Amino acid sequence: MKKLITLYLLMLTFALQAQTSVRKEILKPGTVTGRVLDATLNEPLPYVSIVIKNAKGEILTGGITDDNGKFKIESIPEGNNEVSIQYVGYKTVTRSITIDKNNYKIDLGIIKIEEEATGLDEVTVVAETSTIQQKVDRKVITIGKDLAASGTASELMVGIPSVSIDQQTGDISLRGNQNVRVMVDGKLSNIPTAQLLKQIPSTAIKSIELITNPSAKYNPEGMSGIINIVLHKNTLIGFNGNLSVGLSHEKEAKFNSALGLNYRNGKFNLYGNYSNNISKNQNRGNILRPENNSEQFFKFLDGRKSHLYKVGLDFYLNDKNTISFFTNQNVSDNKNNGSTKAIFYDDSSFNQSQTFISKDDNNSSQYNFDYKLDFAKEGHNIELEADYNTYESDNPLDYAFQLGNNNDFIDINKTERESTTINLDYVNPLSETTKLEVGLQARLFNTDIAYSSTGESLDANGNLRQTPSTDFDYTRDIYSAYASFSKKFEKWTYQIGARLESVNVDANAFQTEVATSETSLIAFDNDYLEIYPSAFFTYTASEKNSYQLSYSRRVDRPGIGQVNPIREWSTPLISSFGNINLEPQFTNSLEVNYTRQLKKGSVTAGVFYRLISNEINRALFIDRTDVNSGRIILTHDNFDDTSAYGFELSSNYRPTSWWSINGSFDLYTQTQKGISERLTAPIETATINDIQTDVSEVDNVAWNFRMFNNFKATKTLSFTAFGFYRGKNKTLQFDIEPMYFINLGARVSFAQGKGSFSLNYNDILDSMEFAFNGRRPFVQVGGFNWESNTIQGSLTYRFGGGKYRAKSRKDRDKNEKSGGGFL
Repeated sequence: MKKLITLYLLMLTFALQAQTSVRKEILKPGTVTGRVLDATLNEPLPYVSIVIKNAKGEILTGGITDDNGKFKIESIPEGNNEVSIQYVGYKTVTRSITIDKNNYKIDLGIIKIEEEATGLDEVTVVAETSTIQQKVDRKVITIGKDLAASGTASELMVGIPSVSIDQQTGDISLRGNQNVRVMVDGKLSNIPTAQLLKQIPSTAIKSIELITNPSAKYNPEGMSGIINIVLHKNTLIGFNGNLSVGLSHEKEAKFNSALGLNYRNGKFNLYGNYSNNISKNQNRGNILRPENNSEQFFKFLDGRKSHLYKVGLDFYLNDKNTISFFTNQNVSDNKNNGSTKAIFYDDSSFNQSQTFISKDDNNSSQYNFDYKLDFAKEGHNIELEADYNTYESDNPLDYAFQLGNNNDFIDINKTERESTTINLDYVNPLSETTKLEVGLQARLFNTDIAYSSTGESLDANGNLRQTPSTDFDYTRDIYSAYASFSKKFEKWTYQIGARLESVNVDANAFQTEVATSETSLIAFDNDYLEIYPSAFFTYTASEKNSYQLSYSRRVDRPGIGQVNPIREWSTPLISSFGNINLEPQFTNSLEVNYTRQLKKGSVTAGVFYRLISNEINRALFIDRTDVNSGRIILTHDNFDDTSAYGFELSSNYRPTSWWSINGSFDLYTQTQKGISERLTAPIETATINDIQTDVSEVDNVAWNFRMFNNFKATKTLSFTAFGFYRGKNKTLQFDIEPMYFINLGARVSFAQGKGSFSLNYNDILDSMEFAFNGRRPFVQVGGFNWESNTIQGSLTYRFGGGKYRAKSRKDRDKNEKSGGGFL
């Protein structure tokens, strides 16, 4: 009996163990793998969202595809589930799967996804509303029809998070700092940035990339990073084109237009583009100085005529070899008429009145060659690119004085500039999860500025003579090598790299006395070797949550305007010069970002910290040749270490099917240092001995808020409302008052979406003004206004008969395709 009971217990134990084993096998989680390709280009798509849902539609888990379009989702519970493949601008694809004891590992194979529904004859796909995406190393703002109606790239940038445009000068800044590099399709241009942004039609822009911590592959210039403007590319077979026209007006007319043509077959792609900007802009302002009861009044009329031409050819030798060439030709004719008055209310004998006419005729050319060889392994390639730029400018400034003791004079500046860039890049995917990138680059830059003047100035002994002529020659050659390694785990991705650069700077300013022909030399050279490391870490906790941590070291090399010792501009009480001895500043930048996917949108939040050494900033000096006039000399200098940090928040949200919102908030703080001088005696009796030099320090906190609303009334009619608010902030010279504005617009599509017409009313409250209170070197209160209360209309139309997309050229600075575009 005992044996029987023992045998029964043993059998029961084995049965329970077997049942437990079966349960464990049943509960074993499943795995799904696959690869996502563009259905028309037949190329892998990275960062595609893979969402796993159960039979009730509840999200169970998820992930994203890697650079090769591959994905692997693990820990999927048993049962009937659904795999959803989602990507912005593409149709969502779903696959049904069943996880059971006979099928724990499911390979979906190749999954091809198509772009959102659009006629096969359309050249590009443009969404109704703009979107913001946080990628591994950049924030990408895809430009929808709402922002595309802005007019020019300069006007479009106002709506981009973290970006600011000076409405008077056109200077651009990122995170409150103007030390930023602007690229078009990953390439720098010799065209001045302010002029370049006014020439690119907003309808030609596909996306804006904010690369605040660039990897080792990028050249490390720009403390706040890189703004890369990505233009629409035409990849349709056959003949296609697009046309856009824009006109705006408040007091003066502003016109821009663009035409793009493209012909592509299986072996080659030929394209040509033309764009122009013809406009006049009025600016006005005043500055009051209570100390001597004086007031300056400014009026400017800025006229621009610029024409940009581009012709290019992509030749596909075979599936492995591609040769590309394009050239840009830019012709610009600019004229600025201005008048300035300095009124001294207590003593009219000091009154001055000046008019000036500034002409700037400049031509620039760009020639680009690219050869790419693809090896047998997918993603394994080597690419050689050579880029040559020239720039010529003739800039006479005619100054005439109606009041005061100054004589009329003419300043003449002639500039010749050339740059050559050669890149060799090699990419090797060592495995499905690892990639190695290495490369070499040479950047050769030279500029020559010849200056002459009919005016007079004081020499070192205080004697009046004709202003000497100056020839400024500046050469900077940079040779660099970089390496980058990346690896992807189930939820983690990291990329580490470093860039080594050797820099040779040689600057010479030859100054010649007109009367005696005696020549003196001011020389400066600076050779240095630096390494710029970078690191990126991404953690995708789930389909809804992702985190990014990045670090990079960067450099700000002085620009030509900052080192050029020739007078840049002058008014009765202010003159601006460069500092030939200016040295680079270096920045260590750390950044953390978090992205949360919502049911109806997404939210991205981030913080950053910068440690800046050898900081470049403004220096303000009192003119020692005329202390009692209150005249100021502006220049730049290097200062001690400082730091900056900030917070950013941006979101896409769609409350209803007809209303979408893009909003952003950014806050920055930085300690700024600079040199300024002040008088220790009353200005009327002061001498050079009464000048005291101070190193000024300002703790500045600046913040901005933007909100873009798009309201879709019908399938073809929509309305937009954009609001902007900039809080009070400080510079070394000014306390800047808050500024805000509201823009309203309407847009209608026609011809089955091939065409659209937009009408905008900008700054409807006429509230835009640069208002300030100054402290250094004199107390001053002022403000400047420009044409912001404008009515703007724009028309775009696409035409052609392309039937499918073809392979296109790869851009070296990012893993995207190009071929065509306006620059």
